[in-house]
Amino acid sequence: MTRVLVYDRTTRWLSRVWAGGASLFRGVRRIDVAHGADDWDGALRWLAELREPIDELQYWGHGKWGCALVDNDVLDASALAQGNPRRPFLEAVRERLAPDALVWFRTCETFGARSGIDFAERLADFLGTRVAGHTYVIHFHQSGLHGLAPGERAHWSADEGLVEGTAEVPRRARRSAPWAPRTVTCLARAVPEPWFRCDT
Repeated sequence: MTRVLVYDRTTRWLSRVWAGGASLFRGVRRIDVAHGADDWDGALRWLAELREPIDELQYWGHGKWGCALVDNDVLDASALAQGNPRRPFLEAVRERLAPDALVWFRTCETFGARSGIDFAERLADFLGTRVAGHTYVIHFHQSGLHGLAPGERAHWSADEGLVEGTAEVPRRARRSAPWAPRTVTCLARAVPEPWFRCDT
């Protein structure tokens, strides 16, 4: 099994932070391999070519409600549709995922608002594995962390983490804080198992 980290290498100082974090995580054996991506097609192609099954995949980069970004390149639920040119890449990655793998977006807001819930549910079902992501703006503290298994529906509110706008038209998300719900730090090594359930 392989624990994989992909990060956005297109930004200025944040890419250096993510690259340094990748080196730290490899040094303490929290991941096995890391890759700096310039766009999603390149990232997905690289993942599909890994020889060992992927047990865990983390993505570090920017995000907004219902999507994750590499630079300005958007990965969202539309990529899962038949006929979308990105779908074959995602199908190839799906073939590399181990049973009960985890795909964790350590990105701002990706699972927030109505579009974030739609993305989480559709991605878990498409990949056939667990997914996790955040509803808040994240930094050292990473709040609003939720996990979802395939076939399940989101157990969090579509307006969690919003400070302006609505679940249908979000405008601004809250910043993570130690006292905010479901908070880990950027040093956390795993999504707590109870956070994949609605009763915690």
